[in-house]
Amino acid sequence: MSEKSISPALKQVLELGPIILFFVAYLLFKDDTFEVGGTQYEGFIIVTAMFVPLILLTTGIMWFLTGKVSKMQILTAALVTIFGGMTVWLNDDRFIKMKPTLIYLIFGGVLGFGLLRGTSYLRYMMGEMIPLAPEGWWKLTQRMCVFFLGLALLNEVVWRGFSTEVWVYFKTFGLTAAVLIFFITQSGLFQKYGLDDDD
Repeated sequence: MSEKSISPALKQVLELGPIILFFVAYLLFKDDTFEVGGTQYEGFIIVTAMFVPLILLTTGIMWFLTGKVSKMQILTAALVTIFGGMTVWLNDDRFIKMKPTLIYLIFGGVLGFGLLRGTSYLRYMMGEMIPLAPEGWWKLTQRMCVFFLGLALLNEVVWRGFSTEVWVYFKTFGLTAAVLIFFITQSGLFQKYGLDDDD
């Protein structure tokens, strides 16, 4: 399938829509208990069960509309399916809470592995979107490696030390805000090492 472009607004809906719907559904059903096949499930488990096919659906729509899906989207969909499935199957919310930890460990680990080899894997993934000089890519990769590993640690602290409701708010808003703030704080690096189109 040939690659096609879609509007940025639709792209945002497909990427953020499932997270927002998960949050809204959690608020609606967090205090409820459901019996399915003779087993009692808390609202969080049921919401997780709805979240898995929703992620797969939006990922499929993205592929259908654009002809491509990023490796990050594929990894996220796969881990949501695996950990979400285990959460529902074992009726244990710990598995879906571990998912962000694993994702950030993978991202941070891959970037760190590339740095040890003297290569910026981030440049290969985002080089077309952010034109930077090689030194800029090296510094940004170092910072993102540390940032992802820090997010993995932070997710572990939150889900293990606080209530499910606190974790849901953290997952929905805290992690999103952290990524946004990180890139805002890198503006100096982008200005210093950014390349013009002529370069």
